[in-house]
Amino acid sequence: MEDIDPVKYGAMYQKVQDLDRKMDKMERQVELLLEIANKSKGGMFFGMAVVSFIGGIAGFLAHWMTMK
Repeated sequence: MEDIDPVKYGAMYQKVQDLDRKMDKMERQVELLLEIANKSKGGMFFGMAVVSFIGGIAGFLAHWMTMK
């Protein structure tokens, strides 16, 4: 069985530590993106409600004006 080379082991250990930090950073970014997506989803539904309400009023007024 071969002996473990301390230099190669140290380099591998550093790479694992770097990858661990990158994964932590990616997790934070994904959580931030999810939070932004959830906020925008609520804004989209509110905007759709406002536009539907305005469209309903416009349709009612157009119908009411053509009936006279």
